[in-house]
Amino acid sequence: MSEGANARDARVLRELVEAHGETFAEEAGIALKDTPQPLYRLLVLSVLLSARIRGSVAVAAARELSEAGLRDAGRMARSDWQQRVDALGRGGYRRYDERTATQLGDGAALVNERWGGDLRRLRREADGDRAALRALLQEVPGLGPAGADIFLREVQRVWPEVAPYLDAKALSGAERLGLPKDPDRLGGLAGDTDPAALAAALVRAALDKKVADAVA
Repeated sequence: MSEGANARDARVLRELVEAHGETFAEEAGIALKDTPQPLYRLLVLSVLLSARIRGSVAVAAARELSEAGLRDAGRMARSDWQQRVDALGRGGYRRYDERTATQLGDGAALVNERWGGDLRRLRREADGDRAALRALLQEVPGLGPAGADIFLREVQRVWPEVAPYLDAKALSGAERLGLPKDPDRLGGLAGDTDPAALAAALVRAALDKKVADAVA
């Protein structure tokens, strides 16, 4: 590839991340750290984003669950099913509220029983293997392959062994922008850009053509 093309691609990535690099966790008010509560809140957000529903609705529902005090696996497991339904409803998450309320209760029970409410233990169980980590995440009710990818795209900010994590959705954003679809080449073009912000920006380009058109 020519030097000019590389410069163009690097510019597009820089402008994209500057304008659209906010992660879904940041949008939901989650200050992501490698500690149990924010990791669990990210897990819940990933479950909510997995449904065929607008991302803004999933983010709003995650905020409502947090406002209701359901910020860790223990509190989520002890909560009443109707309490979870009501919080999801306040966030506009009505089409899937009953099923998702059940999944959140069951998922919290699993996280408590298997990992003591601490997803860092899940991380240790995977022992640095991204494929194992992705498989373990999918044992959580409501979290399929797409949801596991969402979690991994965001958690790479605090779990560096996951980075760079650019899944099919992020790479489809790169394709829409006329960028390379190879994760290593994208990482090279992005330089020292936060990999979670890079992934988030590419996903937003995949989801919204206007985002791509603004920087292409």
